[in-house]
Amino acid sequence: MLNRRTFHRTLAGAAALVVAPGLRAQADRILLAQSAPFTGPAAQLGIQFHQGARLVFEQVNAHGGANRRPIELVRLDDGYEPDRCVENTKKLLGDDPLALFGYIGTPTSLAALPLATAAKAPFFAPFTGAMGLRQPFNRYAFHLRASYNDETALIVRQLTSLGLNRIAVFWQNDAYGKAGLDGVELALGAQNLKPVAQATVERNSVNVAQAVKTLVAAKPDAVVQISAYKSCAAFIRAARAAGYGGTFYNVSFVGTQALADELGKDGAGVVVSQVMPSPYTTTKAIVREFLEAVKKGGADYQANFSSMEGYLAARVFVEGLKRGPARPTREGLIAGLEAIGSENFGGFNISFSPTDHVASKFVELSMLTGDGRVRT
Repeated sequence: MLNRRTFHRTLAGAAALVVAPGLRAQADRILLAQSAPFTGPAAQLGIQFHQGARLVFEQVNAHGGANRRPIELVRLDDGYEPDRCVENTKKLLGDDPLALFGYIGTPTSLAALPLATAAKAPFFAPFTGAMGLRQPFNRYAFHLRASYNDETALIVRQLTSLGLNRIAVFWQNDAYGKAGLDGVELALGAQNLKPVAQATVERNSVNVAQAVKTLVAAKPDAVVQISAYKSCAAFIRAARAAGYGGTFYNVSFVGTQALADELGKDGAGVVVSQVMPSPYTTTKAIVREFLEAVKKGGADYQANFSSMEGYLAARVFVEGLKRGPARPTREGLIAGLEAIGSENFGGFNISFSPTDHVASKFVELSMLTGDGRVRT
C-alpha cells in the first residue's frame, strides 16, 4: 500500500516501488503495472528486470516526467506461477494502468495476455521469447527481445558447426520449456537431426535426479537447457557428479548472472545465448549509459543481462510515450510505439511498425568463466 510519504514522493517525481495497487490511474501520472516473480527460485529475474527499468523511470521523473507526468511502476509478486499471475493481472487492470510492463516468463505471460487484450491494454516487453505470444500477431503485444527460435537456432548452429550432433534437451515441463524444445527440434530438423534424448523438470523445482539419469545415459555431446537458473544449476552439478563430460547450453531466460552465482566455479564453460547487449562490454553507448545509471543508483542496483533488458525496455517505452499524444492513452501509446520505426538506441537496433511488434532478432553467445563473470 502507498503511505502518505511515498505518495508525495511519487508526485514529486520518483518512481514508486509498490507492493500492491491501491490507487486508480490519474491524469497527473503515468501508471504502469507489472506481475513478476520477486520471491522463489526465479526471483532474480523479476528483481533485476524491475530494477533496470526503475533506473530509467527515476531518471525521467527527475527531469519532470514523460509529457510532464511522473511514471509510476506498480508491481505484484506472482512467484512465476500462472494462476497467481492471473489474479495479479486482474487486480492491476482494475487500477486502469496505461500498460502492463515487463511480465516475466512464458507460462505467466501466456496467462496474462488474453486479459490485457480483452482490456485493450498494451502488453509491453514480456521477458520471454515464446512464439505463442508472437503468433498470431496481437496489436496489444510488443516484444523487445528475439525469440527462443532465434536463440536455439544459433545454439544448434554453433554446436553442429563444431561437429557436435548428439544434442539432448533438458526442459522445464511447461509452456516455456516446450517453446524452447520446439525451437531446438526445429533447428535440428533443418539439418535432418533430432534430439538424442530429452527430459524434464517441474517449474520452480530442483528435482533433477531422473532427468540426469535419462540424459547422461544417452551420452550426448551437449545438453541444451530450457529452464530457470536454480534447476539448470542443479542439473549441471548433478550431471557432472554422474560423470557427464559434455557441454551445457542455455537460453537467455535462465538468468545469466543468477546462474553464474549459483554455480560458482562449476560454471566454467557453460554457454548462454543472449538477446541484449553485454552489460560487461562498454563498446556500445547504451551500455555506457546503463552502467553510469547503475553507478548513480547505488548499492541496490546491479549490472547484468536481466537489468540491462529492463533498462532497454524502459528506454524504448519512454520513446513510445514521446511519440504519442501529450495526454497518454492506450491507443496513443500503441501509435507512438509503432511510430518508432527503425531506431538505434545507443548501438542496439530496434524496429516497430503497425504490422510488426517484434523489435529485435539480435542473438549472440556468452560463456561463464567460473569466477562469477560472463564473457561474450
